[in-house]
Amino acid sequence: MTNRVLSTYLSHLFRFGNLTVTDPDGRSSRWGDGSGKPLHIRFNSKSAEWGVAINPGLKFGESYMNGGVDMVEGSIFDLLSLVFRNGGNDVANEPWMRAIARMRLLYRRYIQNNTPQRARANVHHHYDLSSQLYDLFLDTDRQYSCAYFETPNASLDQAQLAKKRHIAAKLFFDRPDLRTLDVGCGWGGLGLYLAQHLDAKVTGVTLSDEQLAIAQRRAAESGLTGHADFRLEDYRDTQGPFDRIVSVGMFEHVGLDFYEDYFGQCARLLHDDGVMLLHTIGRIEEPANTNAFIGKYIFPGGYLPSLSQVTKATERSGLIVTDVEVLRLHYADTLRHWRERFQARREEAKAIYDERFCRMWEFYLAVSETAFRWQDLVVFQVQLTKKLDTLPTTRDYIYETETRLRQMEQAAGHAGRSESWGGRNAAE
Repeated sequence: MTNRVLSTYLSHLFRFGNLTVTDPDGRSSRWGDGSGKPLHIRFNSKSAEWGVAINPGLKFGESYMNGGVDMVEGSIFDLLSLVFRNGGNDVANEPWMRAIARMRLLYRRYIQNNTPQRARANVHHHYDLSSQLYDLFLDTDRQYSCAYFETPNASLDQAQLAKKRHIAAKLFFDRPDLRTLDVGCGWGGLGLYLAQHLDAKVTGVTLSDEQLAIAQRRAAESGLTGHADFRLEDYRDTQGPFDRIVSVGMFEHVGLDFYEDYFGQCARLLHDDGVMLLHTIGRIEEPANTNAFIGKYIFPGGYLPSLSQVTKATERSGLIVTDVEVLRLHYADTLRHWRERFQARREEAKAIYDERFCRMWEFYLAVSETAFRWQDLVVFQVQLTKKLDTLPTTRDYIYETETRLRQMEQAAGHAGRSESWGGRNAAE
């Protein structure tokens, strides 16, 4: 390999493995100790080779997406797995990579300036993609967040149903008709679950036109219109009060500089004896930049907090953290299901969009799974109240409620699988 910068990078990275790299001139070199599954990548242009050499955090995914890099043997997930099992984070300590990280920090405030107008545009970028795309890889209820695998062999549908049940139990619905706000309600699955099984009076807010239309249709088709009201609305404009607030997979889009505003608004909306449950991706290590590829192409304006950044903002809002659970590896397993399901129906995705889109989506799902499996990403479930005596003093109520909800699901015919809707034909 004639590119000495890339050669130095690869020699520092691959202590084990069996990787062949072919450069644009057709020269091949081997990296690792020869162990494990053979992998082979080919650079198709000098620009792709130099881009990955100088800024791999952005340019490797970008080059794969644009055809500057091809996998000759093995998959993109296989390669990323090898990178991070070799300690890919350690390579970020190279001087030029530290300089790139510092530069990204300088304009973080601009990238994550999630005003209402920009937040709407960011949501449109990802969540208003073709409805058919999400049908290809999500569960039948179209839950687009971390599932909860109660057993290793649980199906995706079972794990997503368990996630809704687990969240509902933590919200402590001790009486019917509790006014409940679902911040970032997605396609309405969680809100409809709370309305159906716990008689909650749900208001769901989203900034996605696609999600809103489907959520409203689902409410009407389920006969829950009177108990589930879905709106196109920024949470900053929502009027309360509410007895319960839940936010799943939305906080990642708030932006660090808006955390105090977010929790301040939640505190204003929450009744004095109310309960809130925040479900968000987070970091178990110190704060860091968002993955460059994900931030540019998948979730513009997104940021994944450390727990210290979350709790600092809650302390200033007047909310009390009453319970924290860290879901370890649950999202890695969720993403594995999504990745495999997308790959199985890749040709259908290509018919909706094109080859470049499929490569982008493959990289997004693969790099996300490896981040949850071998890097520092987890999911935090943070329960909040305004008073210390709002909830029982032990966690028994959570497990008791989950047992009761399982029985209700079985009686309703939802054992391990949500009802299909809107003519969906999901593949497991």
